[in-house]
Amino acid sequence: MSTASLAADLVRMFRAEGRIVIVGASLAGLRAAEALRDKGFCGPLTLIGDETHEPYDRPPLSKQVLKGWVRADHTKLPRMRDIDAQWRLGVAATGLDRVNKQVLLATGDAVPYDRLLIATGVRARPWFNPAEAALQGVFTVRTCDDAARLQAALRAGPKRVLVVGSGFVGSEMASVCCELGLPVTVAERGGGPLVGPLGGVIGDIAARMQRDAGVDLRTGVSVEALDGDAGGHVRRARLSDGTTLDVDVVVASLGSIRNVEWLAGAGLAAGFWGVGCDAGCRAFDINGVVTDNVFVAGDVARQPHVLYEYQFISMEHWDNAVCGAQVAANNMINLETERRPHLPLPSFWSGQFGVNIKGVGVCSFGDEIVFTQGSPEDYRFAAAYGHRGRIVGAVTFNHGKWLPYYAAMIERSAPFPPPPPGYDRASDPAPMPARFPDPRVPTEMPDVVLTGHDPTSRGAEFHWAREPA
Repeated sequence: MSTASLAADLVRMFRAEGRIVIVGASLAGLRAAEALRDKGFCGPLTLIGDETHEPYDRPPLSKQVLKGWVRADHTKLPRMRDIDAQWRLGVAATGLDRVNKQVLLATGDAVPYDRLLIATGVRARPWFNPAEAALQGVFTVRTCDDAARLQAALRAGPKRVLVVGSGFVGSEMASVCCELGLPVTVAERGGGPLVGPLGGVIGDIAARMQRDAGVDLRTGVSVEALDGDAGGHVRRARLSDGTTLDVDVVVASLGSIRNVEWLAGAGLAAGFWGVGCDAGCRAFDINGVVTDNVFVAGDVARQPHVLYEYQFISMEHWDNAVCGAQVAANNMINLETERRPHLPLPSFWSGQFGVNIKGVGVCSFGDEIVFTQGSPEDYRFAAAYGHRGRIVGAVTFNHGKWLPYYAAMIERSAPFPPPPPGYDRASDPAPMPARFPDPRVPTEMPDVVLTGHDPTSRGAEFHWAREPA
């Protein structure tokens, strides 16, 4: 038998044998399951999810659903193919026993696996005071149930909506309120909207855009307390500047928490920023040693990126979940020579206040920004971010057709400032400080985060060679 034939037989055996378990039945989990079947895996497949719903699309929740264009329960993700899987929905994973290769469930069951994919994603950061969070009219938006409840509250015509936090989701919700004709106040303890992901220069533009649309934007202000009435409904918000707002709907848009608690004691590189993995989506253990049968994909994954000094990068982006799931699936059922890397170039989009915002790269890695095209005054422009003389990110307002142009330059580490485009040049092409906030200052976390080089805290014992006495 030839070497090639032997390798082919090994691959067929690898794909046919063993049980694969996917923890996380959302976008990454579903697309990974489909990719596994597409690539020939024919063994037992189990998907575990803590929500009772089948996988659904989350981006419409803060846009079309809140506007009333689409019902929250009509956002189910399309199925690309039949996956012939056992679904365990409405039950949370509570632990991972790597020694016996079992996922432990809240029901007390243990699900055995031969290969495991962790795709548990993130959840919304709750309001900091549990008693206030329990008031009627206080919302977070992450699940379709969250969106359905908030949409009903907005449809009832509140006198004033308070949005706490002005990242992408918070800004989108403020935009929805404006479109629905609802008075809305945005409280942002940072310097302005979108400052975390895009910096202060763009934050100034986003602030002007919100105020032009009628938003009562309060920057450098936090919400210290929420007061309810005798019936348990929120009625007032006390702000750090000493003012009090009469509100009857409060939306907390405070960022997200990665769902890693169930991995406590499993010996994986899991922590605040997610689960560390290599470029092939294989999870690291707490000592930085790559595992053979545990993989990670989606919002909960963090992996080193060649374009950003090999720092670990965490991404809460739709395309990262899809592409990462496909790479993880491929590598779970292929031998070493057929495995491939997940090297995402982050990209994002947001629709707010009539403006289509699109970006590519890790803008927050840059320390300078330059407007390259269009007019910031008209909310129609392209801008590039630079770090140590090379372009690392770009953002466009109503100018998205140029994004591939900037993406290509980021991929090849082109010089910064980038060469001027052929036409529609900006009137002031001089670079300036991008004004990203100090990461130690509390504000909403950006959707893409560079988290340094260590997978997690070390648990190893170190030894060194010493000359004999």
